[in-house]
Amino acid sequence: MFDTFKNRLEITGKLTTITALRISQGRSTEPIGTDLPVIKDALGQPLIPGSSLKGALRSRLESFLRGIDSSFAEDPANFTSSARNKYVKDLKEQHKDNDLELTQKLVEMTDLISQLFGSPWIASKFQVRDLTVVPDTWFGQYQERDGVSIDRDTETAADGKLYDFQVVPAGTQFEFRAVVENAEDWELGLLMIGLHQFETEQIPLGSGRSRGLGVVKLNIDKMRWVEVKDNPQFLLQYLEKLVMGDETAYEDAAEYKDEWVHQFIEYLNKKLKEKNTTSTAS
Repeated sequence: MFDTFKNRLEITGKLTTITALRISQGRSTEPIGTDLPVIKDALGQPLIPGSSLKGALRSRLESFLRGIDSSFAEDPANFTSSARNKYVKDLKEQHKDNDLELTQKLVEMTDLISQLFGSPWIASKFQVRDLTVVPDTWFGQYQERDGVSIDRDTETAADGKLYDFQVVPAGTQFEFRAVVENAEDWELGLLMIGLHQFETEQIPLGSGRSRGLGVVKLNIDKMRWVEVKDNPQFLLQYLEKLVMGDETAYEDAAEYKDEWVHQFIEYLNKKLKEKNTTSTAS
């Protein structure tokens, strides 16, 4: 899937906290300070791990796909490690002299969501960098809030369960950078639907979401696209322009967005039709 370069989509933008955000690094071991600090970078500035955003995005898209057909977003954990490892090992042995056939077999055993986001046996096509804070939107301060554990029997505060926690203030912006390589059109359409959920404040991040924390909004600045189409000369031109910093190395992908979503819908309709045909035949 990655042995030959085919296409690349680069997405940049800003992620803004609409409400306070809390992504915890666990309980603090410091003698003085908040009980539950947020994740910070080496300079003590707030940080959103790329894995947190990617995980939230994947979870939302999985729920959509399962609503259409459960087989489109299966849980890799349901395929036990021992059984999975044996199956993959057997596949590698059967197709040890043909990498293309092995790749095809691995793709066949992979649900739709994992073809884009990856699984234990197939690499992810979608990468998200850690989101660093935009300096002008953060003024070096965190908010601290109090929390308390509730006794379920008495419905009152449990003894000794008072704690405090840090949050990143609302209005803080983070740099968003993501890359997709060698994706099919329908996979790009799936990704566009997921990013739209972040653009419309539909996917919260971090903990405390039941308290209203973690509402974020994504504003995409650029979507830069290049597709080689098995054209060696075009690839050489792209590499030259890339090194020279020539922006014409990429196309603006905004005009492809609707078509990718259409391709995704068409692909799912085709998969459903094939599945119904198979079920009827059996």
